[in-house]
Amino acid sequence: MVDADWSRVRLHVVTGKGGTGKSTVAAALALGLASHGQQVLLCEVEGRQGIARMFDVDPLPYAERRIATGLRHDGGPPGVVHALHIDPESALLEYLSMYYKLGRAGRALDRFGVVEFATTIAPGVRDVLLTGKVFEAVQRNSRNKGAIRYDAVVLDAPPTGRISQFLNVNDELAGLAKVGPIRSQADTVMTLFRSPRTAVHLVTVLEEMPVQETADGIAELHRVGLPVGAVIVNQVRPRDIAPADLEAALAGTLDADRIAADLGEAGIDGGAGLVDGLLEEARDHAERRALEDAQRAVVAELGRPTYELPRLPGGVDLGGLYELAADLKKQGLA
Repeated sequence: MVDADWSRVRLHVVTGKGGTGKSTVAAALALGLASHGQQVLLCEVEGRQGIARMFDVDPLPYAERRIATGLRHDGGPPGVVHALHIDPESALLEYLSMYYKLGRAGRALDRFGVVEFATTIAPGVRDVLLTGKVFEAVQRNSRNKGAIRYDAVVLDAPPTGRISQFLNVNDELAGLAKVGPIRSQADTVMTLFRSPRTAVHLVTVLEEMPVQETADGIAELHRVGLPVGAVIVNQVRPRDIAPADLEAALAGTLDADRIAADLGEAGIDGGAGLVDGLLEEARDHAERRALEDAQRAVVAELGRPTYELPRLPGGVDLGGLYELAADLKKQGLA
């Protein structure tokens, strides 16, 4: 595995192909980072209220809310994870209030539908507003009085296919705003996104299409000058079966009589049907493991620090998130 030092990173952007569990990984990473008494903000920008569902809390407003405590570390007190659901309309109203003092006037624009019009007709502006709020959370200033100063911000970002477009807001605005405050904000945001304080982590599973999309995503991020972080391999199957037994299962040469005898010693009436079913499941598992090992080799060739998270048999609940957070902490990402 490629060694990495993430201590300088303040903004962890988590992306991945749909179905790989990027939101789960982002939440686990936030919990893992919230140690040594650190304050961590977990943000989402896709409007799905995924954070609220994962942490079993009410739908999040456009406000930073404390949702969990982080992992304990070396006997020290845990940190705190806050969450923020960012929508472009609220981000624009906050921007107008902070920089132009348009409190009531901004809300009037919202009632007249001007905000929705502006963020719909110009998608580039929408992304500037979303990323601008993330930037503000990372680099707090005196305009946001009394706001928490975070040690780290984790962004549950759009999928890999859109991540470079989402983060590379300068290019999105090239034909729309060459000067002015929106362009100035985009330029300021890009100074953070292209700095060592940002890392874009890519989540995948050990299947051909997600791994290929991860490779394509890394190449595209490099092309636009955005900092590539780690590759996080999610939903990895248990590897507690000996290689020789896996080979035998794949070849169909497992000893059926021995399996039946083992079942009998455990007090289970095997019967031919049960033994045959177990042999079929063993073959399916061995085939899946062989495919995973082939894709693991492809991931290793990507040249990025790589971390693996197990498939949780009971599904992902809050306890499962803490398990994954502990794994990321142990492996050195959090």
